[in-house]
Amino acid sequence: MLRLTAILYCFVAATMAGAGVIAVLSAGLTAAMPILIAAGAGALLALPVSWLLAARISA
Repeated sequence: MLRLTAILYCFVAATMAGAGVIAVLSAGLTAAMPILIAAGAGALLALPVSWLLAARISA
């Protein structure tokens, strides 16, 4: 299941980080720090999401 989680993480992290960056830019925050925080938060939140998805797929 770890292999599936790692594969899913590539897609989920990119999607969640991108959504976070778009949300920050839509809010009018164009400085580098809010963009990096949003991208990092998306990548960090993608870890449990990809693990849950892998568990659902494997079951």
